[in-house]
Amino acid sequence: MRRRQNFGPFSEKVHGLLHGADYNPDQWLDRPEILEQDIDLMKQAGMNVMSVGIFSWAKLEPVEGHFEFDWLDQVLDRLHDTGIQVILATPSAARPVWMSRSYPEVLRMDEDRVRHLHGGRQNHCFTSPVYRAKVREIDRRLAERYGTHPAVIAWHVSNEFEGFGCHCPLCQEAFRNWLKKRYHNDLDALNHAWWTSFWSHTYQDWSEIESPSPIGEHEVHGLTLDWHRFVSDQTLDFMLEECRILRDITPELPLTTNFHDFVSLDRGLNYWDFAKALDVISWDNYPYWHAEGRTVAEEAARRAFIHDMNRSFKQGKPFLLMESSPSATNWQEVAKLRRPGMQNLSSIQAVAHGADTVQYFQWRKSLGSSEKFHGAVVDHYASPDTRVFREVAALGRELPAMTDIIGTSVAAEVAIIYDWENAWILGDTQGPRKEGIDYFDTCVRHYKALWDRGVAVDVIDADQDLSGYKLVIAPMLYMIRDGFGAKVEEYVRNGGHFVTTYWSGITDGTDLCFETGRPGPLRKVLGIWSEEIDVLYDSDANHVGGYEARIFCDLIHTEGADTLLTYDEDFYAGGPALTCNRFGKGEAWYIAFRSYDGFLSDFYGDRIRAYGIERALETDLPEGVTATIREDEVRRFCFLQNYSGTKQTVELPYPMQDLLSKDRVQRLVMAPYSYNILS
Repeated sequence: MRRRQNFGPFSEKVHGLLHGADYNPDQWLDRPEILEQDIDLMKQAGMNVMSVGIFSWAKLEPVEGHFEFDWLDQVLDRLHDTGIQVILATPSAARPVWMSRSYPEVLRMDEDRVRHLHGGRQNHCFTSPVYRAKVREIDRRLAERYGTHPAVIAWHVSNEFEGFGCHCPLCQEAFRNWLKKRYHNDLDALNHAWWTSFWSHTYQDWSEIESPSPIGEHEVHGLTLDWHRFVSDQTLDFMLEECRILRDITPELPLTTNFHDFVSLDRGLNYWDFAKALDVISWDNYPYWHAEGRTVAEEAARRAFIHDMNRSFKQGKPFLLMESSPSATNWQEVAKLRRPGMQNLSSIQAVAHGADTVQYFQWRKSLGSSEKFHGAVVDHYASPDTRVFREVAALGRELPAMTDIIGTSVAAEVAIIYDWENAWILGDTQGPRKEGIDYFDTCVRHYKALWDRGVAVDVIDADQDLSGYKLVIAPMLYMIRDGFGAKVEEYVRNGGHFVTTYWSGITDGTDLCFETGRPGPLRKVLGIWSEEIDVLYDSDANHVGGYEARIFCDLIHTEGADTLLTYDEDFYAGGPALTCNRFGKGEAWYIAFRSYDGFLSDFYGDRIRAYGIERALETDLPEGVTATIREDEVRRFCFLQNYSGTKQTVELPYPMQDLLSKDRVQRLVMAPYSYNILS
């Protein structure tokens, strides 16, 4: 929101950008020489931080009640002696075998009501009193032993909370209690909110309510929506128990947890709620660079969108890039190698959008099990003479020159609303298409039109404050929770500019359709009424003012809005396709059709000029090149990034200093997959 400020480092022990990795020395306890070899290689790679202990419970407590910390003492002491700091993890993401055998209730139960066997990770019951007690005990011992260790700068709480709900009896009872609280112990209110008269689903007693049955059988969408909410809340409650233990014993150490890759939205956690409990945000970034059917620049925009969401969780506060693969990943469908330069460009992209760390998964490849072929800084043959190691080490030599960037952030005049609850319900709703709803991808397409021009964007949810933004964009906001319509009206009335699209304003916060007509509470501010929506086959197209209309064509009537574009074809030819309603001091736009990059690029290019929205560089950038600004009250850093795969020339509007070369430049020739940082 154009707030130029410096948040400072996330810990007073941090004095520059951090460069590190997930380190699993517990896999090598029978090889003491490995620790010394690793430390030598860490020095060569310019590493100054390691995340330690993430999956180490079986080595910390090999037998119930018997704790072994000597090996971790040695690791932390050696890292500290070498000048490497530690983000210490709690081990709750994967439990020891003895616990699963002695306390089977800790094993998650799937929606088909079958218990997991031991194995995997993050597959425990978050409700289980036994599991919670065991986690509290190991966390307490870790905090008491290492809370004042000079190497430890922060806590890494568990790992990648995923939100796959447990359906065991304990969770069923917890769900019913959660519902009683939500609906004020009024079963009639729940029946109305879920519209249970449909197909004779009406509940007569709270005990009759169960979690959703296997996929394909849950017809009560209010139930599935509340189940998503419960699972998110229950997982958060589990995390909060860990946080309370750590804060009580080590109040001076900041807490984080590594958020999962947001492209996997079926994981079903509302990270906006989790963010409130954390001191600093971190996330794990695994791009699909060089993927079939998607350009590198398109994937870069997807990743930038998620980086900006992580930065927005704390109102612009820098985040931590906790994990990123330095080479191929083992779980993507095709583990294509990153082309030369791509790894470091990917890392700098995170810094450009607000990261104060560059960290990798993993430091050293495992010799066995499921991640033995996952990318790592150090391969099975532990040599520094590999392409991956050389690139990582090159970045390690550059990062100290970027020390002044730490704590600066991105001041955005534009916000895009990506709402988790909206994503959940769009995934469950039957209609108007079974495939191709593409909520996440639609938001990214709107974002990319701004990213291409170097416009800073915050990615927020529907509950956030809108004031201060010149432009707020809410694609496909199907579900409108209480108060949002009034908030948009106030924002536009006071001079804001609001853009939304087809398939918005359809249902309320319990997924009941509005009886006031679509787009529900947005109807007044938009000045339109949506009568019906035509859904096209993938091979179909309509046209709007020379642009293709695909998948969705909303048939609307104006109620005060001006029509800017109309449909060219079919029985609704001549009907409004793009409208603008002047409301108070501002404007509200409705895009009635889905179109791809050409229309969105032109549309947002016009909005940028009309509303005086600042760009990182007031110059035309070549295709595939973008610019991002990090700044505070006195300093301003421009990150130029070339995702085109070819050499590109950029003419700067005035001479700037290259932060790395120290040269004064006005014309840059950028190699494929390269970057420049200008100040």
